[in-house]
Amino acid sequence: MITEHLNESDPYAQIVKVISVNILYFDLGQGDDYIYHGTTNFKGVHQHDQLQLSAEQQHLYKQQEIHQIFPEYYLIKVNNFDDIAKDTLDEWIYFLKNEEIKEGFKALGLTKAKRELDILKLPDLERAAYERYQDDLHYQASMVESSYTIGMIKGELQGIEQGIEQGEKKKALAIAKNLIDVLDVQTIADKTGLSCAEITALK
Repeated sequence: MITEHLNESDPYAQIVKVISVNILYFDLGQGDDYIYHGTTNFKGVHQHDQLQLSAEQQHLYKQQEIHQIFPEYYLIKVNNFDDIAKDTLDEWIYFLKNEEIKEGFKALGLTKAKRELDILKLPDLERAAYERYQDDLHYQASMVESSYTIGMIKGELQGIEQGIEQGEKKKALAIAKNLIDVLDVQTIADKTGLSCAEITALK
């Protein structure tokens, strides 16, 4: 799945590093902390040596250790959290545990997450009504955008047509002016499409 995001000709060096965040509302293993961090390391099955990056690979990947390019894992044991938020990550964990945001919390995305949670907690009928309301807003916005765009295109086309008409009229008047001393008014009108009154006004 990770390599599917690469273009066919891209080298594997361009694979984006994976960070897996697991939010646990149950006990996994034994431990008193509420955040556990794990990295990917490789140990030889027979020689028991630690796999390392060569100097060339360190230069290529711009990392010193192999775990820096392979996936990292975070296990967040929500129920172990003591509700004292010491940083923005703790603010998120407080929200995940208590479904509320304390005054003064400033972690990015918390307010949006709270709105989404409030919607998910609505009774089925109210949530369906809200989703219909959201769809209606999208529809109205699309209609306004479409109408505006079509109106702009029509206006541009009308402007082009008017410009062509004005240019043709100007050209016809210039021709009529050159012929006015040579041909009679009716003949000039027939040739240029101008009215006799317009030709007479040129005299």
